[in-house]
Amino acid sequence: MTVAADGHPTARPMAAAGWMGLAIVSFAAMAVAGRELSAHYDTFEIMFYRSAIGLPIVAALLLRLHGWRGAATAQPWGHVRRNVIHFTGQNLWFYGVATIPLAQLVALEFTNPIWVAMLAPLLLGETLTRWKLVAALLGFAGVLVIAQPGVAPLELGHLAALASALGFALTNIFTRGLMRRDGALCVLFWMTLSQMLMGLACALPGGVAGVTPETLPWVLFVGVCGLSAHMGLTRALGFAPASVVAPMEFLRLPVIAVVGLTLYGEPVELALALGAALILLGNVLNLRAQRRGA
Repeated sequence: MTVAADGHPTARPMAAAGWMGLAIVSFAAMAVAGRELSAHYDTFEIMFYRSAIGLPIVAALLLRLHGWRGAATAQPWGHVRRNVIHFTGQNLWFYGVATIPLAQLVALEFTNPIWVAMLAPLLLGETLTRWKLVAALLGFAGVLVIAQPGVAPLELGHLAALASALGFALTNIFTRGLMRRDGALCVLFWMTLSQMLMGLACALPGGVAGVTPETLPWVLFVGVCGLSAHMGLTRALGFAPASVVAPMEFLRLPVIAVVGLTLYGEPVELALALGAALILLGNVLNLRAQRRGA
């Protein structure tokens, strides 16, 4: 990856889109695994097992490619800040997975790019262009069409999804900052290690339920998919600014809608289709503007 004269990585939106494709598929698969596991474990236990599966995989890759020096970082508190915020947002996300339809969860989660577009200029010094603002507004309009506030009451799962979106937005922004000096495997190593410990610490007071033959396949699934999802997202953030990568996640909406319909009989309503069209339009405008700038 080339670096511009100001020290910032040169944006490569198509490469970022490829890595986001991996993240989108992985997040959808993780949602299914999370819903299946929610009948047996609380969110802290799911986070513990997910990270416990991912940690040895990341450590093996890190050791093979870079040695333990690849885990060295000059910004430890940056990793702490990112991982505490992400741990909170991810727990809220797993709660939403278990309590509301998957398409609604993802739709509410799509306030994430709005937060990213608004906060990235303040936290990272990125430029909030007119097209990024238009894309964010279109995405927000699409979310309103899907969520239909005032038509149906908000439940705790909806509030958890909205709160997780803010957590993920901050995670995206802080990941972008970390990736300026640390590699993707370094970020993932400290994420899986710290979140395994945080999950264990939060789950221990109530006791940690053991893995059974029934839950083992889903535990493995959520661990591997969680790792591949964050590898894709972290690599994407290494190729493009947070305010460009975040709107690419909008493609998760049609993917998760099909998954919810196929596996759980969750209907795809007209409001969902109209909202998705607005969201995708904003995403296209954002990517075209980025391509012209590049």
